[in-house]
Amino acid sequence: MQRRKFLTTAGIGAAAATTLAAPAIAQSAPEVKWRCASSFPKSLDTIYGAAEFMSKRLAAITDNKFQIQVFAGGEIVPALQVLDAVQNATVECGHTAPYYYVGKDPTFAFATAVPFGLNTRQQTAWMYFGGGRELINEFYKGYNVLGVTCGNTNAQMGGWFRKEIKTVDDLKGLKFRIGGFAGQVLTKLGVVPQQIAGGDIYPALEKGTIDAAEWVGPYDDQKLGFNKVAPNYYYPGWWEGGPQLDLMVSIGAWEKLPKSYQNALEASCADAHAWMIAKYDAQNPKALRELVAGGTKLAAFPQPVMEACFNAAVELYTETSAKNEKFKKVYDNWKAFRAEQVSWAQVADNTFDNFMVRQYRAGKL
Repeated sequence: MQRRKFLTTAGIGAAAATTLAAPAIAQSAPEVKWRCASSFPKSLDTIYGAAEFMSKRLAAITDNKFQIQVFAGGEIVPALQVLDAVQNATVECGHTAPYYYVGKDPTFAFATAVPFGLNTRQQTAWMYFGGGRELINEFYKGYNVLGVTCGNTNAQMGGWFRKEIKTVDDLKGLKFRIGGFAGQVLTKLGVVPQQIAGGDIYPALEKGTIDAAEWVGPYDDQKLGFNKVAPNYYYPGWWEGGPQLDLMVSIGAWEKLPKSYQNALEASCADAHAWMIAKYDAQNPKALRELVAGGTKLAAFPQPVMEACFNAAVELYTETSAKNEKFKKVYDNWKAFRAEQVSWAQVADNTFDNFMVRQYRAGKL
């Protein structure tokens, strides 16, 4: 009898323990569903695809408990209003290029790219180890968002032009689709910058509403068909040496997440960051070959044009720093980091890369 009573009591106790434990487990790993507004069309499977990659990675890490549904530009909010949607909690997060919002404050540009700035590796290094992410998120607080590094397109092309650019004078009066802080640099040289979302560039260029347009690089540009309406393809995109994308997250939504989910989201964004960089590097060579074979005229910006643009950029940074304390705080840190990076790059990477280019041109590769 005593043994039978003990077993019965033990069974009840075990069942009770299981019943009590379940809510604790559920609480530690709740089901969370977010919406992510992208600034990009679904047709661009790399720049848009990075957000989907992040979402799938996050679901896998959390056993499908934390899910983020990604919406293309225009599906929830217009492509260039992602920040506003996150800030106002219309969505929990958004995948975008922060420099789209320099109209609110030019400091946003540092979170993506500024003219004659950092390349992809240097931008990532600044974010992770140079104080960049801390400075950017301190700035972001004023907009009720937190940023997580989530993608980079690598150095971009200079864009598509109806007419050749031979001198600085050829820039005067040019209606140029260009994003970020670079438009303000080019304004000093007579350009009329236009900020247009990716999906709207082709019709504007086709109709002659604009004279030139830059987007990303050969793979995306070929998909968008710019070569059909503008024959001259220039490089480099000196305004975007290493343009980064951010996953902007509502601070309120972030603070509600368990710490493990915050870590999972950061890890998923880091994976998407590496994925985008690698995919563009893999895709761009073939696309460029096909564009040139199809009649695209590939050319480098003349050095006098590059020098004029560099000088205009330095002038703009000085002017902006004098009147914007937030910009100056980030710029001072960023500028010192850039100098160190360029100093180091000239020793190993630049020497190696230039040697390999010479071997390629000599037909040895």
